[in-house]
Amino acid sequence: MQKQISKKIFLYLFIFLFLGTPNNKMLLELSIKDSNGFEILSLSKFDDMEIVKELSNHKHENLFLLEKEKIKKIIKKNKIIENYNIYKKYPSDLVVNFEKTELLAVTQMDGVNFYIGSNGNLIEVKDVEIDLPMIFGNFDLVEFLKLKDLVDESFFDFYDIKNLYYYKSKRWDIETKNGLLVKLPATDLHESFRVFIKIINDTKLQNIQMIDLRQNNQVIING
Repeated sequence: MQKQISKKIFLYLFIFLFLGTPNNKMLLELSIKDSNGFEILSLSKFDDMEIVKELSNHKHENLFLLEKEKIKKIIKKNKIIENYNIYKKYPSDLVVNFEKTELLAVTQMDGVNFYIGSNGNLIEVKDVEIDLPMIFGNFDLVEFLKLKDLVDESFFDFYDIKNLYYYKSKRWDIETKNGLLVKLPATDLHESFRVFIKIINDTKLQNIQMIDLRQNNQVIING
């Protein structure tokens, strides 16, 4: 008599992690094995593993009866996840792939530290252990993500930024790790970044401490 196929779910999670710098992603396999025991590898120092615990609660359910919506609800609750997909691999496997958001910056609200993810989420963390730009001011997450895109388009290394300051006038100041302060206007940021990059690439302009781009058609350089 043919051995009956077990209806237990073997859940395999493939998670893209950030190791080293925030830009480095590595594929890591987390396998929740059968009743002989299962092994879960750590996500990272600031992950609480709740998502893995919740998913593992479904590993003994009948695969045919398990609803994908249950799994989706668990994943969506975790702010660290950016993209995911789920598929059933019959007769006994459920495969969940999810990509962790890129950590872009750090901010503090009411004394609580948060990482800012590329998915637009604030991710609470007790101790900041990654060297990321620090954001000050009552900023809007959407506006910050727009600024990040502009920096990337300008080919300036975003992670050379030490601090970002957001003002009520809806404009930003950028402080780089080498001590340069760049005062941006509230509008026409594309042109401002073009001028900024041109200035810092000019070999005749050395030891600049401040670039003020707040006024139309006017640049103030303090060296």
